[in-house]
Amino acid sequence: MWSSKSERVEVKVDEKSFEEKVCDVLVIGGGGAGLRAAIEAHDKKANTLVVCKSLLGKAHTVMAEGGIAAALGNVDPEDGWQVHFSDTIVEGQYLSNWRMAEIFAKEAIERVYELERYGALFDRTPEGKISQRPFGAHTYRRLCHIGDRTGLELIRTLEDQVIARGIPFMDEVMVTSIIKDGGGGRAAAALGIDIRTGMLILFRFKAVILATGGCGKVYEVTSNSYESTGDGVSMAYRAGAELMDMEMIQFHPTGMIYPAGVRGMLVTEAVRGEGGILTNAKGERFMTKYDPKRMELSARDVVARAIYSEIVAGRGTKNGAVYLDISHRGADYIKKKLPSMYDQFLEFAGVDITKERMEVAPTVHYQMGGVRVDPETGETSVRGIYAAGEVASGLHGGNRLGGNSLSDILVFGRRAGGAAADVAAGMDVPEFDRKELESEVGRVLSPFSSAGNANPFYLKEAIAKNMWKHVGIMRNEADLTAGLKELEAISTEARKSKAVGARAYNQSWLDTLQVWDMILVSEAIIRSALERKESRGAHTRSDFPEKSEEWLMNIITVQKGEKMTHELRPVPKLPPELAALIKE
Repeated sequence: MWSSKSERVEVKVDEKSFEEKVCDVLVIGGGGAGLRAAIEAHDKKANTLVVCKSLLGKAHTVMAEGGIAAALGNVDPEDGWQVHFSDTIVEGQYLSNWRMAEIFAKEAIERVYELERYGALFDRTPEGKISQRPFGAHTYRRLCHIGDRTGLELIRTLEDQVIARGIPFMDEVMVTSIIKDGGGGRAAAALGIDIRTGMLILFRFKAVILATGGCGKVYEVTSNSYESTGDGVSMAYRAGAELMDMEMIQFHPTGMIYPAGVRGMLVTEAVRGEGGILTNAKGERFMTKYDPKRMELSARDVVARAIYSEIVAGRGTKNGAVYLDISHRGADYIKKKLPSMYDQFLEFAGVDITKERMEVAPTVHYQMGGVRVDPETGETSVRGIYAAGEVASGLHGGNRLGGNSLSDILVFGRRAGGAAADVAAGMDVPEFDRKELESEVGRVLSPFSSAGNANPFYLKEAIAKNMWKHVGIMRNEADLTAGLKELEAISTEARKSKAVGARAYNQSWLDTLQVWDMILVSEAIIRSALERKESRGAHTRSDFPEKSEEWLMNIITVQKGEKMTHELRPVPKLPPELAALIKE
């Protein structure tokens, strides 16, 4: 791995260097996974603190619009956790950890009812039950929804619970790293920046939960918001934790294509779930060629590749897109079921989706890979560090089913919070390694003393353009190698990145630190993609177009010295009783 950091500043740390906060459980991230983890840790009597880079309530969770996947069986009584388990394993291309998938499918049901008890206002069936809609590659209608604003309702509900419990939180705090203890290899502290003042904060804890979301902003066209720069993955990696299946990046089939300012903004799968039809510029309903059985409700990787293929073949619109049409469902139905989509297209594109077609194209949406965790507890390979939500890997394998992300954050946010609280109850706050802290403070402050003049904003753009060009839907060794070479050049330039001005609200400083995280994450994605010499799920290689049984492997990424290394591990084999549930 290359070093993208400026020369470290020699720093002697004393109590005046930073503000200090002490807690039992530190939760980094204020999205659904972080809030649910905080609720569980608090309810288990742990002194819990939530910190988030943005504002509380503004998390990428709100972009999960279509629904929460759980086998309630309210609309299709034949559904059950067993079918949900099978769907998750099959569409994950058999890379998923079977135990995570089992826990998830079983516990998602109760997590939805719990959310209802917390006050979430779900849409209802005529009988008054929680309504469920169809989604791509789900056998039954399984998505519990609140119009097309499900993620927003989830965040609102959990935020209310956090505030009602009096759980302390600090927003506009960017955590940069995890500091371990002096010799035991346990996480003991974290360094953060108060964005409002530029003051450094040392968080001391017994356990820390990473709920930092994904890394979509390393790509040029993405549905992700500016926070999604891979901070959690980078922090875990630098602390010695293992990453897994980093090559698996989900391209959501339908993102907005114009105007340029909203390119990539999510067009929820709920549009297709409610009957939306995809056509090319010739007016042909092209999914008949790619999946004649499931059509628009095929798996996300299948639909994304289909749209990509139509555009590459010259059957796309002049804007490089295809059409998605829901107008045949009628204005009243659309405004009731898809109010956000109606408003979004009317406001940003001047398109009335009750009368006109939408133009859509694939957009980077989700990382299936991430930090490797224990299925039961969410603990990483480093003691005291837990992870939940998009930052964690294992559940979704090679392709995530729509709606599984919201139930994922509820199920494993709760489990991580409970496990962290249990560990914290039996120990004292550990001492941190002062030399490691001094080194990290030097790294964090180094942009202010940089002799270079590289603009970190442009470096972020360069990373995103490079990843979009070389590590997209269709990959091959030549492109991946070129992307790695370009990333190395960006890394060299990033050493010259400079922060200017005072420390309070200093975006150039924050951007510089995020550039280093983005380079690390991008390198892990590219090297893992080079390693996997097959096409499976979201990872498609034109030079290895077939799926191979020999590649039923998880790719583990871990730092050894200064080098990024990879190891292949066979996917844990399904027990016979669970293997019997699998239906292709």
